[in-house]
Amino acid sequence: MSDKVQYMATGRRKNSVARVRIMAGEGRVTVNARAFNAYFPRECNRLIIMQPLELVKLDKKIDVFASVSGGGLSGQAGAIKHGMARALVKMDAGHKAAIKKAGFLTRDARMRERKKYGRRRARRRFQFTKR
Repeated sequence: MSDKVQYMATGRRKNSVARVRIMAGEGRVTVNARAFNAYFPRECNRLIIMQPLELVKLDKKIDVFASVSGGGLSGQAGAIKHGMARALVKMDAGHKAAIKKAGFLTRDARMRERKKYGRRRARRRFQFTKR
């Protein structure tokens, strides 16, 4: 571990959970001990993750280490964004107004509905046969 001050936060979106750690550095982003570009091949997911840092203009001054699990890549990107926003608020409370106004502190709670008995999925019924 380094002797730099670290700020940790948990971000969630749908079924994804991300534990995010930020510290002073030169702008590296590491996800599950892999390079940021290798873990998220789609450009839109990378843009989503960098939104909070670009908003407070710290994208070249902070290193981000995230461990994320559950859900798909898009949900994981949103979870990292949420955790990063919460960590930035812990780092400097002055960022809270701008981050909250942009909507980065809001958790996307949509989750998959559970399967019910007597159904094929949550609401999908079995095919009806008259005879």
